[in-house]
Amino acid sequence: MDRAGVDGGRPFDWSLASGYYARYRDIYPPRFWQALPDAGLCGPGKEVLDLGTGTGVLPRAMYSCGAHFTGVDSAPGQIREARRLAEQAGMEIPFFCCRAEEMPFAPASFDEITACQCFTYFDHGVLAPALHRLLRPGGRFAALYMAWLPAEDEIAAASERLILQYNPQWTGCNEVRRPIPVPEVYGAYFTPECSQVYDLPVPFTREGWHGRIMACRGVGASLRGQALEQFGQEHRQLVARIAPERFQVAHYAALAVLRAI
Repeated sequence: MDRAGVDGGRPFDWSLASGYYARYRDIYPPRFWQALPDAGLCGPGKEVLDLGTGTGVLPRAMYSCGAHFTGVDSAPGQIREARRLAEQAGMEIPFFCCRAEEMPFAPASFDEITACQCFTYFDHGVLAPALHRLLRPGGRFAALYMAWLPAEDEIAAASERLILQYNPQWTGCNEVRRPIPVPEVYGAYFTPECSQVYDLPVPFTREGWHGRIMACRGVGASLRGQALEQFGQEHRQLVARIAPERFQVAHYAALAVLRAI
């Protein structure tokens, strides 16, 4: 994947990080997921499409709500892990490997569409009308996001500094609280329904935080070979030095919900 506004155009491949992602990336506290049913989303019997599903974190987390989920992702490694984890959990969730801008589904196939941690990667000029086509009349689209706050958390800040030493082009740093930015093109197809931003501390162990960083786009999806190995060794040493065995990292979360016109 290569997006000019992401990491200065440096290519990255989520399939390279799929092993870390499957093991360490499902870190969202219950409150993060509760925002969806609180907004009337993912209810029983709803047909829900999850974009950029990765290892199927959202469909698996929300499965007990009774919706029928479908997941898509452009990274084959992510889809393999999504299928494995869903089968392991006894969940019937179909996953497809395709770009969100090139989905094969028929018009009006879904009641709702979700996008967790991936909205920034899409070609919105193509995606906005595509989502409108796939949604049933009055259907809704929800984008979710969660990020650590390095200005308020020294452990997060220290990990960021190390990532930037190995990958100076990484643009996933220096996050601050902000609503999810919705490009203007969506205004032709959707009306805003709600926007939320709230604080959300996330618990970690040393091993869990190290794995979370290894699954980061700027690390596991970008670094290769010796650079990745060296980063992993140095980051383990850093975490052992600055963090207790169990700790929390300051995060914020955001939700934006749009309704099809």
